[in-house]
Amino acid sequence: MEEHALEMFEVGPCETPHQMGFLIGRRFSRLIQSRLSRDLILRNQLLPWARAPESRPLLEALCDHNRNKFPRYWDELVGKAEGADVPVLDIVLINFRKEILPFIPDKETKSDLPEKAIECSDVLVVGESMAVAAHNEDANVALVGHTYLIKGTLSNGLCFISYTYAGELPSCAFGFNNNGMGFTLNAVPPSKEEIVASGIGRNFISRDLLEATSMTDATNKIRSAEASVGHSYNLIDLKARRICNLETASRTRVSVNEVDDTPFFHANMYLHLQVKQVEDENSISRQKRAAVLPKKSKQEFLSLLGDTDDAKYPIYMSGPTLYTLCTALVDLDEQTLSIIKGNPKKGEVSHTFSLSSPDLKKL
Repeated sequence: MEEHALEMFEVGPCETPHQMGFLIGRRFSRLIQSRLSRDLILRNQLLPWARAPESRPLLEALCDHNRNKFPRYWDELVGKAEGADVPVLDIVLINFRKEILPFIPDKETKSDLPEKAIECSDVLVVGESMAVAAHNEDANVALVGHTYLIKGTLSNGLCFISYTYAGELPSCAFGFNNNGMGFTLNAVPPSKEEIVASGIGRNFISRDLLEATSMTDATNKIRSAEASVGHSYNLIDLKARRICNLETASRTRVSVNEVDDTPFFHANMYLHLQVKQVEDENSISRQKRAAVLPKKSKQEFLSLLGDTDDAKYPIYMSGPTLYTLCTALVDLDEQTLSIIKGNPKKGEVSHTFSLSSPDLKKL
């Protein structure tokens, strides 16, 4: 599997959100163009659907709703497309992938192109001796080599670090800002009747979380989002030494679980929000395996996330369809974010950031 060194681009402050998006798009134009050309879900499902007249009501409503609620992030998205010299439609479609696919007629869905919520695993704890969030960033193998880090600085002094998929808003994965707030994300699979057409996209919600000022502010951003589909958010408050897992669904449904000294593992199934969901054998298997593994130290957390004992459904994924792109480790006491490449058991750290410094400096 071809991998690449994870590049970081420092951008801002910019005069406009469009300029920030444009500079990111220009800097990573090659990766964005490569991702769009290789993304089979985009080429074989999203684009054919978007070019059909029947798609217009949903697509226009989705764009209007998100542009009206988050005009700055919409301008950033458009700027990214222009900077990368790619069609705005392509960028819109990959950012709204999860919000669109449930509404594509079955006859247009290719059976060999599954879009299941089998992305990411987290193990979290807040105890007397340790407060840690460890996260596997899992995705389709097509995303290997198509990610980067954005270190963005806004005109108001806010600075954030974001692990970003090429062409998407930062971040559908994990991020942290200099307000001491961060998050990791887990996909969840609400059944089709639980999904609301033309709601707010998850990429826009997580982009908004990059500017959160506190746990209360981040929770309010999620509660007020009117999301189209569901998601699981692991919110990290460095200053308060707290981690909360929020499971969400459409119609502003939210369940909050405060993480304590009992290690909490989350794969890709709802655990505490009562929502009709698609049963996923992969997630169920990872959940059962994590339950029997030791979780008393950071190293044991990383060993858990690197576990490959189940050949069919390993926690650490290495293909042929799903791949663990990296592992993120947030230590609330050391106030660091480390990004680990390869199996986290081996601890090959590619980047470490100081979360206590105003500019989130790299260590």
